[in-house]
Amino acid sequence: MPDAPFRLAHVSEVVTPATADGDSNWHAVRIHFDIGSFGVGAYTAEAAGDVFTSEHDEADTRHEELFYVGSGSVRFTVDGESVDVPAGTFVYVRDPALRRGATALEPGTTLLAVGGEPGKAFAVSAWEQKYVDGG
Repeated sequence: MPDAPFRLAHVSEVVTPATADGDSNWHAVRIHFDIGSFGVGAYTAEAAGDVFTSEHDEADTRHEELFYVGSGSVRFTVDGESVDVPAGTFVYVRDPALRRGATALEPGTTLLAVGGEPGKAFAVSAWEQKYVDGG
């Protein structure tokens, strides 16, 4: 349906690429919709304690990131500070050098992540490119 003026998909319909070893809770939103202007993905926890994103920084990509807790709750750790975040809450990390990570506190928690480098045209991140390439 590429000529449709809009498309809908429930998070459960946005599948994880078969090549995403160990990332079964990742939903490839950007790939699903063939979005070319920004990076976006979603994660759904099967259990409390599922790691959505391990602690990392974005110093190499220079990405700022915006997260949205769509359901459940998430423990974010940013720059060594942990905070429990309920559904309906945004977390914005402007500084790419800050370490950040996120873990589900409840089964069924869904987290949306959007990122990109300010002032630059979007380019697929190296970690995601392997899924675009099929391996």
